Amino acid sequence: MYTPILASLGFILSPDRQHTLLIHRNKRIADPHLGKYNGLGGKMEQQEDIFSCLKREVYEESGLSCEELVLRRTVNWPGFGRGGEDWFGFIFRVDRFTGILQPQGEEGDLHWHRIDELSCLPMWEGDRYFLDMVFDADPRIFHGCMPYRDGRPLSWSYARG
Repeated sequence: MYTPILASLGFILSPDRQHTLLIHRNKRIADPHLGKYNGLGGKMEQQEDIFSCLKREVYEESGLSCEELVLRRTVNWPGFGRGGEDWFGFIFRVDRFTGILQPQGEEGDLHWHRIDELSCLPMWEGDRYFLDMVFDADPRIFHGCMPYRDGRPLSWSYARG
């Protein structure tokens, strides 16, 4: 039976649209993301929709409030979890936000990074297959599938809607 963990992931754009806010997961020793950079987000709770999930997660992790969200993609990650759990992610670009950034959170430190230099950062290997599509000018949403085994992607396929 397919019962994935549903999650949101947001990449917040700077006002000049040249940088994105990433969390450096460097606080929890047992974190499967330890040492990696990623967007902000997390698991959807039972009584919320995916937009509310992202807004809550971004606020909890950064102190920022999402004002304008753009759904950029969905990705099915079979086998992504530490115990082989399946994940299904809704990935957003946050084009406008308000609030005062809290540069440190429970999971890691937050920093702005140039979008054209993201490939130099330690990230999930699979993120490199699609991250540029989160920031490109093509307005179509893309939907992908990236099976994982032992923390590594096995393949990548996608279609634009």
